[in-house]
Amino acid sequence: MYTVRGSGQTDGNICKDVHKVAPLRDPPNPRLDCQSDLSTSISKLNPKSKLHVIREAPQTLLPKLFKAWKVSHLVFEKDTDAYARDRDVEVMKLAEEAGVEVITRTGRTLYDPDELVKNNGGRPTMSISQVQQAGAKIGKIARPIPAPQTLPDPGDTALDFEQDQPLKQPDYNAIQRVGVESSYSKLAGPNGDFGVPSMEELGLKKASTPHRGGETLALQALDKIIEDEKYTATFEKPKTAPTAFAPQSTTLLSPHLHFGSLSCREFYWRVQDVVDKYKGTSSKPPVSLTGQLLFRDMYFGAQAQLGWMFGQTEGNSHCRFIPWHLRSKVDEKNGLIMGEYHVDSPDAEAWLQRWKFGRTGFPWIDAIMRQLRQEGWIHHLARHAVACFLTRGGAYISWERGAEVFEEWLIDHESACNIGNWQWLSCSAFYSQYFRVYSPIAFPQKTDKNGDFVRHFVPELKDYPAKYIYEPWKAPIQDQKKARCIIKGDGMERETSPLQYPRPVFDFAQRRDICIKGMKNACHINLYGNNPKVLDGSWRKLFDDKAEGLTEGHNSADGGSRKVKVRQNLDNENGEHGIDEEEGGAADVGGDGKSGDRGGNKRKGGKSNGTLDGFMSPRKTRKTN
Repeated sequence: MYTVRGSGQTDGNICKDVHKVAPLRDPPNPRLDCQSDLSTSISKLNPKSKLHVIREAPQTLLPKLFKAWKVSHLVFEKDTDAYARDRDVEVMKLAEEAGVEVITRTGRTLYDPDELVKNNGGRPTMSISQVQQAGAKIGKIARPIPAPQTLPDPGDTALDFEQDQPLKQPDYNAIQRVGVESSYSKLAGPNGDFGVPSMEELGLKKASTPHRGGETLALQALDKIIEDEKYTATFEKPKTAPTAFAPQSTTLLSPHLHFGSLSCREFYWRVQDVVDKYKGTSSKPPVSLTGQLLFRDMYFGAQAQLGWMFGQTEGNSHCRFIPWHLRSKVDEKNGLIMGEYHVDSPDAEAWLQRWKFGRTGFPWIDAIMRQLRQEGWIHHLARHAVACFLTRGGAYISWERGAEVFEEWLIDHESACNIGNWQWLSCSAFYSQYFRVYSPIAFPQKTDKNGDFVRHFVPELKDYPAKYIYEPWKAPIQDQKKARCIIKGDGMERETSPLQYPRPVFDFAQRRDICIKGMKNACHINLYGNNPKVLDGSWRKLFDDKAEGLTEGHNSADGGSRKVKVRQNLDNENGEHGIDEEEGGAADVGGDGKSGDRGGNKRKGGKSNGTLDGFMSPRKTRKTN
């Protein structure tokens, strides 16, 4: 949001940027909730004022607004997203040309991401310890300032100039659109009152998420959490249940942090004040509530330093190159991904579609993806499970495909966090324990042996016996008939039948072992996204023709000097099959080359540092109110 001040008076304004409109999922949409709630709060301080929403991109609107409203100051929040940075540079240049003073502030993160990078030696923050060390150099996290108690009357809000409408294509919300968008019919909206857009105005269909937005609800939710001092002080995210859904086992404040309806510093200090006064043993970062905010800062710092390249593998000096299936197509002119991908394997393409729409034949995975599609939110360990399944733990499909689905469906989607999490969970960056694979069968049984989560989101299986709820293909045919759901088909139908559920998309144990071998080989070859062999395509000569992913070249033995102790049982008690926790972990630093370097580099590994998986508890499940 850009706020302008002119003639000694202040108006809150939103310039609609068509390139930054996230997929709008639900009525009332959390984004629209936030705008409406903010407008109401402004009007409570001054009935003559409100939030003024102007329908035009800031790059074309603001120069006209500067002149028409005699603007003296422009205030906005710093952003680390690569597109937003380019946009804001252009806006600041336009303001300078118009003689308008620009004031920027950092509000989305605890620390200014650029300051984190500066105090991390100019490198992207790739671990929690780096955030903590850089943060200590910056100083104490600032407390939020109080909200204003009064607001002046708005000045002249006449819009006596022509509107520059955005191009109709590409329409990022076309898949959600059921009507004609009329939002850009007038600068001040269809009714000429600067009002917050409605779902009808945007032409968007109804969706099923129950989650709402706005500061009023966010602060109420935070108050309820803070009231439970023990929960607040001893919270450990890895011990929460990913299978809990009514209610969920975590705070569900992430959408509010994303939309700005809850200040991350307000959240941090409300929690920290409780922790400081707590008489018992409190939890510590990274698993504590404040630790979750440090994870956000870590990803924002990485994005701030790496820029456009952060969101892709090719050209990214800190992202390990792995020859995934369905790799992104890259524009040869600028090195950026194009929004399209290579279909090197018809099977992998089918696996991607079955994963996206919750038809893999693995009920735990399908339940998570259906919850995501319906509600726009899933637990962080559920995100771990489906991301591991799609990438290094089953399908061996590029993390970029999964990140695109999450971007489309998550209501708490933050580009820095989404990209960072997918790189982490695919062991492409931030984390390196590729032997730690989530079992779609054993892992959910830790917290939900009866399969209530599956029964809710995969209702065709609701009458299955508990012993088969995570492996329904093992049920005798008479039990399948009794449960009124037969296991058959390949799951390629867009919608499922209440009388049918698909067979597993593949043999999980077999695919897991194939993926582990592929990851071991990729780590041995040790290429990063900015290596010349990656950029010119000659990486293919380093990988065996029979290796997973897109390969064509000379054979290469599956070597590797790193010794790894592998558990031989199918699934350990955590529901994971993998490396002992002390055997490696999150790497503290990425490639030595800086962002944009075209040269090769080697990556230094480190001991486990700030990895949530390293704190997995096999038996304890935190109960919440």
